[in-house]
Amino acid sequence: GKYVIGGKEISECSDKERSAIRNHKIGFVFQQYNLLPKMTAVENVAMPLIYRGMGKKERESIAAEMLEKVDMVDRGHHKPTELSGGQQQRVAIARALAGSPTIIIGDEPTGALDPRVGAEIMELFKKLNEGENITFILITHDMGIAKQCQRAIEMKDGLLNEVYFS
Repeated sequence: GKYVIGGKEISECSDKERSAIRNHKIGFVFQQYNLLPKMTAVENVAMPLIYRGMGKKERESIAAEMLEKVDMVDRGHHKPTELSGGQQQRVAIARALAGSPTIIIGDEPTGALDPRVGAEIMELFKKLNEGENITFILITHDMGIAKQCQRAIEMKDGLLNEVYFS
């Protein structure tokens, strides 16, 4: 298929242009967090900003701001092993937000969380969608999560179908 971001058809972009689009326009939230174990929460959040050539102070300032958005600023100097699963997921979300993306892609972003923390994460996504106009593309098997979204599309047998909930 084809997709267009910012007026550019991605298949027509060079590798360098696609990398720049991923770095500047898209944030990723993984089901298993993918945090670097030897780095603190602040360092994990700041990591993608290195590729933008930002200095350490600016990266850490942005990282602290993003951790505040996900209510994790007080845990910024903790390493992933010192955080609960829900806290690690919030750090992963802060990392996705650090580059000020217009799109965040979440692969089962609540799948490894207990229901209460999963609900908090979905509320955070809704708040960021409404308040900061970030588009969220969530991949999920959980129909309860899908029902909370403005639009749901099901992929079945290689075909896409819009799903309508009553």
